[in-house]
Formats: sequence, structure tokens, C-alpha cells
Amino acid sequence: MWSGQEKAVGATFSKEEKAAMRAAAAEAKAAKAGADLEAACLAAIEEMTGSDKELAETLHQLVKKHTDLRAKTWYGMPAYTNADGKVVVFFQSAAKFNVRYATIGFQEAARLDEGNLWPNAYAVTKLTAADKKRVVELLTTAVR
Repeated sequence: MWSGQEKAVGATFSKEEKAAMRAAAAEAKAAKAGADLEAACLAAIEEMTGSDKELAETLHQLVKKHTDLRAKTWYGMPAYTNADGKVVVFFQSAAKFNVRYATIGFQEAARLDEGNLWPNAYAVTKLTAADKKRVVELLTTAVR
């Protein structure tokens, strides 16, 4: 049985989470209507500021250069899908959810499985040359 506190927490979404859900519904509708999904991704990046924008632009460039993933938005954030339309990797800005770091995340379609335990999201505040190399390794592994 749920306690009152668990019920209240489980039933409440932040305004940022509600906005993300509305964005997901709008994305589904736009995709059905044949919208330019990459343009939507680029527009989402363009709306960002500061390091979020820089990080999202860098990830976008790395994805485009090193994979054949397709750009779109997912919950209002840049995301990249495989040929089956499944999200492989996404970017979540720090500003969107008022957190201290952006996230590069990998979904189940990413082929990063290694043993019984592997990371599926990375906190990121900047990307050095070594970090970019690691991201490219992750991307190429994820799409193999």
C-alpha cells in the first residue's frame, strides 16, 4: 500500500517535466505530419544558451560526422535515432531542468551493453579533445 507521501510524490510533475511531456506530444504530431525533424533538432539547439548550446552543438557535429543517426527532438531536446526510429542518444540541457550539468544519455537502442553493468548517461560540463574522442567511441559502439 502507498503511503500518503509516496502517492503525492508519484502524482506530481514539475513544470519542466510537464513542458517536456507537451513537447513529446507535439513532436509525435509533427512527425506524423512529415515535419523536418532535423530542423526541429537544430531549432532546439539554437534556443539554448551558454555551455548547454555549445555542448549540444558539439554533440550534434560528432553524431553527424561519425554515425548515420537521424536528428530529431525528444521531449524537446536534441536526440538521434537509428533506422528503426528508436532514440539511441540524446542531449539534455542543464537549464531545462534547472540542474548543475547537462547530460548525454544513451537509450536501450544503443549497443553499449558490457557485462552486467554499464553507464547509460554522462554528466557533462564541457568537452575537451579527450572527452570528444570518448564520445565518438561511445557513439560508434552504440551504432555498431
